Amino acid sequence: MRMVDIIEKKRDGLELTTEEIRFFIEGYTNGTIPDYQASSLAMAIYFQDMSDRERADLTMAMVESGDQIDLSSIEGIKVDKHSTGGVGDTTTLVLGPLVAATGVPVAKMSGRGLGHTGGTIDKLEAIEGFHVELSTEQFAKQVNDIKVAVIGQSGNLTPADKKLYALRDVTGTVSSIPLIASSIMSKKIAAGSDAIVLDVKTGDGAFMKTKEDSIKLAKAMVKIGNAVGRKTMAIISDMDQPLGFAIGNALEVKEAIETLQGNGPEDLTELCLTLGSQMVVVAGHAETLEDARAQLQEVIANGKALEVFKKFVAAQGGNPAVADDTSLLPQAKYTFEVPAKQAGFVGHIVADAIGTAAMLLGAGRATKESEIDLAVGLMLNKKVGDAVAEGESLVTIYANREDVQEVIEKIYANISIVAEQPEVPALIEEIITE
Repeated sequence: MRMVDIIEKKRDGLELTTEEIRFFIEGYTNGTIPDYQASSLAMAIYFQDMSDRERADLTMAMVESGDQIDLSSIEGIKVDKHSTGGVGDTTTLVLGPLVAATGVPVAKMSGRGLGHTGGTIDKLEAIEGFHVELSTEQFAKQVNDIKVAVIGQSGNLTPADKKLYALRDVTGTVSSIPLIASSIMSKKIAAGSDAIVLDVKTGDGAFMKTKEDSIKLAKAMVKIGNAVGRKTMAIISDMDQPLGFAIGNALEVKEAIETLQGNGPEDLTELCLTLGSQMVVVAGHAETLEDARAQLQEVIANGKALEVFKKFVAAQGGNPAVADDTSLLPQAKYTFEVPAKQAGFVGHIVADAIGTAAMLLGAGRATKESEIDLAVGLMLNKKVGDAVAEGESLVTIYANREDVQEVIEKIYANISIVAEQPEVPALIEEIITE
């Protein structure tokens, strides 16, 4: 088998066989196929697409290129949730303990943030002592004991994806649907869960900017998951403005705790109930979404979800007292208000730009090597459609330095005030099960 023949075949719009896809992934992972041939095939895939079968084969070849986590010792149907990333996306911190409180095992592998999107692990590390370094045995035991655990990604999970992702980043092929879908799903499948619920973001703050592209990606991932024996469904959710009010690590942990207490922002609460209901149903703990939602609302109301959060934090070395006293989280030295320059209504909040404003404070990473300041960030005081008086605060800045003029200017440039109340974008755009 020759790599050049595989490239020419895909260039001409023909389907690759399972064996050809495996040959490519194995050779590229072990270094016998060079970057220039891999980038040529990636470009051919970008222009010619792949069939559903090819996409599933590519995903499984990447899964089998490295370690696979065996979670068979965990009782019940293990459910994972994946978000394609956004600004203020605190759902995992809420969903893990919330869904676990209904008895569903949540075995979660998460990553760190980069650029304007936050990482779940960075947020959790805002809790003093919290760590994500667990062995597979410790991970499984914790999920069996308290139904939830979150660990960092394994060093040798899907090495083919790591190589291919880095290549796509510098060859203009990042936005290929089959390559994105197989990249995301290979990591989720290698992580060992039985069922996967996907939160595919759409809008300014999302990787996929249009609803049409978001639906294409969601359908591709759902088809891959179901084709390889993982019950998979997806929700398309709005990221044209940040989710919730908090943007920044400690600030988002505080907001997650408030949501588990039943006092969280309306949009974050609704998204968690929608995603959580799907997780409870796919795990077989409810027959209908209505029953699942009722279970979730009950464990918030009776305090069980917050108790599971405390057990989860304590089990991973953190101080569970933060659930009762959020002042124990890292605190910024300074706060600054950003007042509205005119009266009216908030017309639009450019989510990725506001995420970048928080990153400028130190809440996110400009590069993989950047240090994060866990205390800093932004708190939105107004969302799209809210009325605002002249001089009223749009955003509160939490900073560890006094010079935040650049951040203020970025906020003003990316929150528009309009004369007439705009239509608020729908939070849940679509639900995809097949």
